[in-house]
Amino acid sequence: MGEIKKIVLAYSGGLDTSVIIPWLKENYTGCEVIAVCGDVGQGDETEGLEEKALKTGASKLYIEDLTDTYVNDFILPALKAGATYEEYLLGTSTARPCIAQRLVEIALLEGADAICHGCTGKGNDQVRFELTIKHFAPEMKVIAPWREWDITSRDEEIDYAIAHDIPLKISRETNYSKDKNLWHLSHEGMDLEDPANEPAYEKEGFLEMCVSPMNAPDEPTYISLDFEQGVPVAVDGIRMSAKAIIYLLNDLGGKNGIGILDIVENRLVGMKSRGVYETPGGSILYKAHSLLESICLDKLTAHKKAELAATFAELIYNGQWFTPLREAISAFVDKTQENVTGTVRLKLYKGNMIPAGVESPYSLYSEAIATFGESDYNQGDAAGFINLFGLPIKVQAQLKQRHGNA
Repeated sequence: MGEIKKIVLAYSGGLDTSVIIPWLKENYTGCEVIAVCGDVGQGDETEGLEEKALKTGASKLYIEDLTDTYVNDFILPALKAGATYEEYLLGTSTARPCIAQRLVEIALLEGADAICHGCTGKGNDQVRFELTIKHFAPEMKVIAPWREWDITSRDEEIDYAIAHDIPLKISRETNYSKDKNLWHLSHEGMDLEDPANEPAYEKEGFLEMCVSPMNAPDEPTYISLDFEQGVPVAVDGIRMSAKAIIYLLNDLGGKNGIGILDIVENRLVGMKSRGVYETPGGSILYKAHSLLESICLDKLTAHKKAELAATFAELIYNGQWFTPLREAISAFVDKTQENVTGTVRLKLYKGNMIPAGVESPYSLYSEAIATFGESDYNQGDAAGFINLFGLPIKVQAQLKQRHGNA
C-alpha cells in the first residue's frame, strides 16, 4: 500500500465518505487525500464540507459546480429519449458519470496515484464510477474501501465515526441511505428493506422534495410547458433555462405530491432492492414530453424510439454512459426531436398529472381526418386494406381446411 501517495476521493460528507478519509490515512501510510465534491444540486449538503473534510484528514477540498453540465449533458439526453428503468427516472444513474468525469479530470490535474469512492460492493454506483474512470483514465488505480475493510454495516460505520471523532448529521434512528441532487432524492434501507412495509410518507422529515398526496392542496395547479426540439424552454410562457425549469417544477410538483415512486428494482449486480424516489420536476417533464411526442412523432418512429428508450435506460443504469451505443442512440433521439416543439398543459392534483391540452405547429394529429363527423376520409377504402392486411391469415386458414385441421 505504501506506493500510493496521493488519493483523490469522491466526497459527499455523508457517512461513507466521512469515515473513508481517516481509514485511508490509516491504511495507506503517509498518503495525501484530496476530497472532491461534485455539486449536482444537492443543496445545503455542501455547507460546512470544507471544514469537515480538513478536520477528518483531507489536505484540500474541491467543490465543483456541475449543475449545468449535469442538466445539459446528462438529464436532457435521458429526458428526450424517454429513458426510464423499471419506472425509475435515473436520478442517481445520470449523476454518477457526470461526477466521475470531473473526478478523473481533477485526479489527472493533481497527479494522483489513485481514485477512491465510497460505493458499496452490493450496489450499482461502484460500476458507474469505475466504468467512467476506465473511459477517461484506463490505467488509474481505484480504491473501494467497502470491498476491502472489515466494516460490515452502517451501524459499524457509525461506531467507527464516533471512535474517530467524526461529526455526523445522521443518527441510528434516521439512518436511511439517501442520494440527493437537483433531479431527485432516493431513500433506501431501514424499514424500507422489507417490501411489506408501507413507506412513512406522512411522517415528518421522511419526504423532503414532496409532500404526501394526502397533504397536498385540495385545489389543482395548472401549468403550461413549452418545448423546442424536445427541450423544455418555458413555464407558463416565461422562458428560462432547463435547470431553472427543473427547480421551479420541483417546487410546484413537490407541493402537489407529484413524483413519488416506491419500487423493487433489479440491480445490475443481480439482487433486488427496494427504494422510494422523489422526482417531482422530472416526473412532470417526462409526462409533458411524452404527451407532446404523441402528436409530433409518426407511429414507426414512436414505436422504435420506445424500444430504444429501454436500451438507453439500461445503459445509463448499468454505468455505460460513455459507450458508442449510448452515443449512437442519442444521435437517433436527437433526430426524432426535430419537430417535438409545442405546448403542453397539465393539471397537478394530489399526486396526479392530468393532461389539460397539447398543441404543436408540427402536430400530425388531424381533427379533419379523425373526426366521427363528416370528413374527406373514405371509409370504403378500409375494405381493400383489410383484405390485403388479412391475406396471410386467410391463406393459413384455407391451408388448414384443406388438410382437415380447421
